[in-house]
Amino acid sequence: MNGYRFPRRHFFFGPLLTAAVPAGGFGSTASLSRLGYKSPNEKLNVGAVGIGIRGPAILSGAAATENIVALCDVDEARSARGFAEYPRAKKYKDYRKMFEAEGKGMDAVMIATPDHMHTPIALLAMQQGKHVYCEKPLTRTAWESQLLADAAVKYKVATQMGNQGWSHEGTKTACEILWSGEIGEVKELHSWTGGIYGGQPNIPATGPAATAVPPTLDWDLWLGCAESRSFNPLMTNQWRAFIDFSTGGSLGDWLVHNLGPAHLALQLDKASPISVECVFVEGKSEWLWPLRAHVVFEFPARAGMPPLTVHTYQNMRGDFENPPGMGEDERLFPPMNNLSEKGRPFVQGGDGMMLVSTQLTVDGKPIQQQRPPQFPQGARRPGSPGGPPLPPGVSSDPKMRAPGNGAILVGSKGHMATSARGEGVWLLPASRWAEYKLPSQMLPRGVNHQQDWIRACKGGAPGMSDFSVATKYIEWLALGAIALRVPGKLLWDKDKRRFSNSEAANRYLKPELRKGWDLKL
Repeated sequence: MNGYRFPRRHFFFGPLLTAAVPAGGFGSTASLSRLGYKSPNEKLNVGAVGIGIRGPAILSGAAATENIVALCDVDEARSARGFAEYPRAKKYKDYRKMFEAEGKGMDAVMIATPDHMHTPIALLAMQQGKHVYCEKPLTRTAWESQLLADAAVKYKVATQMGNQGWSHEGTKTACEILWSGEIGEVKELHSWTGGIYGGQPNIPATGPAATAVPPTLDWDLWLGCAESRSFNPLMTNQWRAFIDFSTGGSLGDWLVHNLGPAHLALQLDKASPISVECVFVEGKSEWLWPLRAHVVFEFPARAGMPPLTVHTYQNMRGDFENPPGMGEDERLFPPMNNLSEKGRPFVQGGDGMMLVSTQLTVDGKPIQQQRPPQFPQGARRPGSPGGPPLPPGVSSDPKMRAPGNGAILVGSKGHMATSARGEGVWLLPASRWAEYKLPSQMLPRGVNHQQDWIRACKGGAPGMSDFSVATKYIEWLALGAIALRVPGKLLWDKDKRRFSNSEAANRYLKPELRKGWDLKL
């Protein structure tokens, strides 16, 4: 395997995929109960915070097998549809009151709020002994990532970050291709995404103008730990664009997904970056994350792999050139269903991002599944020769047009590309993929991302994105968000957990919290 060492943590997963409790691990059901775990045959009582958009999507993966007992959202209008899906669940506006009222009757919590509230909610849940599933990017800062990692250990709960692609067949196949040695040593990684989800609002230099708070919204609760300010609907509708509410704009949104397969395959949890630098930025302001940016991370050698340079591109292509033998108008990223060409038929487990060759069932009952969107094999990117026209307002400059959502691993023997969350994987150029035979499967399959966590809640193996792993991933992305704010090459000291050459950058390692919102273990 060309010097690569297969990650031992995945060998631990294998025998546990079909058994919720390790035979010689946690012990009896009684001992599991004392640790906050239930028997595999018992249903968990699950609560959720943030029901407006992502909440219902992630809840569906748990509701297939567990009880949904409590829901919380600060906006009655935005959460109305999500609340209606679970009429028997108790409804709350303040998550603290929900935790207090539900007490020991609630076993686990799923969190899908804006980024700035992930840590306060997850920390309180763990302090009360509740298992936690939290949407990506988990935290806004490196300090919060370490705090949640320590909390999960201290309070002995099962955790999972909601980067669903890590439970996807394409992600696992990408890891196996790399570990087989097919593309050789990887010293360079490139990953792209489009603009900030929801767009970048146009606001004056003085900030968003104050407007009346809708009667259905508790604005103070929505702000939570963030600094108090007047309401403007741009903040709730396009919160990913605002520095105070999200993690680097699209860096903490789709780039978390797009970099996921590479992070696992290249075992970047085994080392911290040694530097991070924003080498191009456009459209930044005091209030908003940049419209475009190119951020470069440098990683040392780790786990038998050579040093690595990671390039992330937000809303731009940059100077990346297509691999040898590939035409400029050929698509970089594979379609989501291309693995069926290699004899791995599948159905997709909805937002849980699970691909299996047969219908998933629980207690003999099928879990609802849906097929992924189909993409024409020869589809060309907008603006390319023979392709569809560019959308209105999109730059005609090829360096300023994102080629799509995905990543490319540049190896000494070839290139591998993954798409979006990891739904697709192939070798470049496409002619090489056409002749390629997939390596043997080495990673476990057969459960979606939420059920992966549910199993852990019942004493089984840790989830694929357990906080012990996820926090190391989000930490280096959070350092990238700092580079978007502080110019120059920032040198990271992993032992002191500080930048060695920039006190300006160190100011952003920990979030600014409103009085009364201190975060402590």
